[in-house]
Amino acid sequence: MRVISGKARRLTLKTIEGQDTRPTTDRIKETLFNMIQPDMADCKFLDLFSGSGAIAIEALSRGAALAVMVEQNPKAAACIRENLKTTRLEEDAIVMNCDVITGLERLENKGHVFDYIFMDPPYNMEWEKRILEYLSTSQMISQDTTIITEASLETSFDYLASMGYELIKEKKYKTNQHVFIKKEESL
Repeated sequence: MRVISGKARRLTLKTIEGQDTRPTTDRIKETLFNMIQPDMADCKFLDLFSGSGAIAIEALSRGAALAVMVEQNPKAAACIRENLKTTRLEEDAIVMNCDVITGLERLENKGHVFDYIFMDPPYNMEWEKRILEYLSTSQMISQDTTIITEASLETSFDYLASMGYELIKEKKYKTNQHVFIKKEESL
């Protein structure tokens, strides 16, 4: 696993051993960032269920002004910190070693409005729905925030409209998908 583009291009990233994390492959990461690259400069990026931090580190490498990574597993959080040191991107990063809901609650009153929120929760456990429900009333998102969820192909997002969201794009891969979500436009 490596940083694909930007300031830290080609640097190798570490992951923790075992099945506790599911690193996004370089190919899928490259496809994702090709879709969002035009808006990376100076953006604020929130990465939930961060694992090794590879997604947020890629965002920082490509010009994000701030990346916040929330990861509950202490070994994974230590791995993120190590990867940030290796890439020399720690100055613009915040690593939160806590569960995602606690992380969101802690961030709520800090004044951050994120341009991108990426989440890669454990598959088929409805974490996406819980997080989207929380964010639907959060001050951390605006009409311009793009929420990107990595999920299994079986995951349904048919509830989005009832929470005030719209699905703006889907990208399906062999085993998973990226779903791009925004708040519905106010009339």
